[in-house]
Amino acid sequence: MIFMPDSTDRRILRQLLGDPSASNAQLAERAGVTGASLWRRMERMREAGVLKGIHARIDWRALGWEVEVSLRFTLDKTDPRAFDNFLAALREVPEVIEIQSFLGSVDWRATVIARDMAHWQQVYRDRILTLPHIAELDALMLVSTISDREDLPL
Repeated sequence: MIFMPDSTDRRILRQLLGDPSASNAQLAERAGVTGASLWRRMERMREAGVLKGIHARIDWRALGWEVEVSLRFTLDKTDPRAFDNFLAALREVPEVIEIQSFLGSVDWRATVIARDMAHWQQVYRDRILTLPHIAELDALMLVSTISDREDLPL
């Protein structure tokens, strides 16, 4: 069942997206509701799966990870365990921060970070190229991020 937010729910969500570290009292005041109402509405949104938790968003570049690469994999599907074996091996690469599966000509996409180009070359040679069942591999190195929105049109 799809959750249908009313205008108050949308105000709460906008405030939460605008400042996820705000206290419940601050969110309630900004959204124009009482603390009890905020709690009930947020609990209802959690139960509906709308709110899945509050997460820290880390800027990897600020920690010295300068290189980000998006890898697109197409697997050799002659082995019935290719997907499972590949995924298990990919999960073991510590520099992989995101894994997605697709339908179509690309089977998997992974985001990989590295400290610098020398580190990227090492990760690529020693960890990526040794992954099982790769038929095709395409690497796209991130040059700049133009838009990185997490807000919703609420």
